[in-house]
Amino acid sequence: WTTNMQLFLDKEDIVVLTGKAHKTKQIIQLRKMGIPFFVNASGNPIIAKVVIEGGKEKLVADQPWRPKVLGP
Repeated sequence: WTTNMQLFLDKEDIVVLTGKAHKTKQIIQLRKMGIPFFVNASGNPIIAKVVIEGGKEKLVADQPWRPKVLGP
């Protein structure tokens, strides 16, 4: 399956967004910023572009992201 559309931010975008080059520090910063992300098998944070660009999953500054497993 091939597509030209990138669904996720690339590594350079995450460095710019967080201001951090190391994946552990990026994860800490993303949590502070309240930006939803996943951690892949390599330990890198993965962020869907829709989260940053808007759409169904718009960010709300006063409502940081919280995993569903932790409840409301």
